[in-house]
Amino acid sequence: MPSFDVVSKVDHHEVTNAIDQANREINTRFDLKGTNTRVELSKNTITLIAPADFQLKQLDEILRNKLAKRNVDTRSLDYKTPEIKLNEARQVIEVKQGLDTEAAKKIVKSIKEANLKVQTTIQGEQVRVTGKKRDDLQAVIAYLRDAKLNLSLQFENFRD
Repeated sequence: MPSFDVVSKVDHHEVTNAIDQANREINTRFDLKGTNTRVELSKNTITLIAPADFQLKQLDEILRNKLAKRNVDTRSLDYKTPEIKLNEARQVIEVKQGLDTEAAKKIVKSIKEANLKVQTTIQGEQVRVTGKKRDDLQAVIAYLRDAKLNLSLQFENFRD
């Protein structure tokens, strides 16, 4: 039976490259040069550090542009509330990898509500979709792309 997997992955190497490009742009921009403004990456967390809140917003815009140019979906970023002190503002951004159980259940529920002739199973951090016909699976992919799930989804292991 044909099947495919619905996953949510981010290419960590592309995120690293985007952060390096953002830091290079920060060092050359006149309004940010000389300030202690930077973007740091550790495992799956990005930290934006700037002297003031408005510079933090500029930094976020630079980072989003660099990520978009590298085809990293910004829906996979989870923004925490910024910490603003007297001389420094910080914001932590989590890079979400994989589907959590809530998101997987949401995907399964939306596929079932669409009355498509497929079976879905949750397998760890991915959802496996199986059907009798290839056309049914392609209909599911088209449906999930059009659905407003606010998730970064990729489709892997399409087997006939």
